[in-house]
Amino acid sequence: MLIERSMSDGFLTNTYLVASGPGAPGFLVDAGGPMDPLFQAAERHGVAVTHLLLTHHHHDHVCDLDAVTQRYPDVVILAHPDEPVDAEPFAPLQIGDLPVDAVHTPGHTAGMLNFTVPGHVFTGDTLFKNSIGGVRAPGSTSYADIKASIMDTLMGLDHATEVHPGHTDPTTIGDEWEHNAFIRVWRGLDPEGDEPVTVQGEPATLVVWGDDYDGGHKAWVRWPDGRDDIVPGSRVQREAG
Repeated sequence: MLIERSMSDGFLTNTYLVASGPGAPGFLVDAGGPMDPLFQAAERHGVAVTHLLLTHHHHDHVCDLDAVTQRYPDVVILAHPDEPVDAEPFAPLQIGDLPVDAVHTPGHTAGMLNFTVPGHVFTGDTLFKNSIGGVRAPGSTSYADIKASIMDTLMGLDHATEVHPGHTDPTTIGDEWEHNAFIRVWRGLDPEGDEPVTVQGEPATLVVWGDDYDGGHKAWVRWPDGRDDIVPGSRVQREAG
C-alpha cells in the first residue's frame, strides 16, 4: 500500500495520494494542497492518478482543485450528491488492485464521505486524532448526526483500521475508541461535565472539554433547552479560563 500525505501550512488540511503500490493506478483524497509534493510522489512512484475523491465541499479541502484538474485533465472527481461541488456521485469502484468504498458520515456536512480501502479510512472532518468534527460550519447538520456517524459507523470498523483524517495526525479506530474524550463519554466510561460556561454570550453547560487537531480545544456543550452542540473551544468562555 502506498499512501502519501501533504498538509497545508495554514489550514493544516491533509491531502492524500493512494495506490496499491508503485506503478499502479491511484487516486487523491481531497485537494487542500499543497499538491506539488503529491504530484512529485506520483511521478516518482509511477502512479497514474485516475480519480479525485472529495470528502466534502469546504474551501480548505477543495482550494487546490484547479491544480489537480490542470495536472490530470482526465481525472474523475467523485463526491456525495449532497455536497455542492462539481463532481459525479461516488459509487464503490476498483482502482488498480484496490477496492475503494465509502461510508456516509453526516454531521460536519450533510454529504460527508469517509473513504475506505482495506485497513484504512480517510475520515475528512468527521474524526480526528483525539477529537471530532464540529457541527457549526457551513452545510453542517446536527450533533445527533455526527455522534451516530462516529459511534454507529466509524467505531464499527476493525479497531486496527488506520485513520487518515482531514487535518493533522493519523490515528487508529482502536486508539480513538480508548482515548478520545468525546467517545469515552459516549461509551459511558467517563462522566459528563456540568460546568456552567458562556458560548458566544449564551449560557450553556460544558459536557466535554476536548482536544482539537490544531492544538486548541473542541467542546461539547448543552444548551438550556437540552440541545447538544459541538463547538470550537475558542467560542467557550470558562470562568476558570
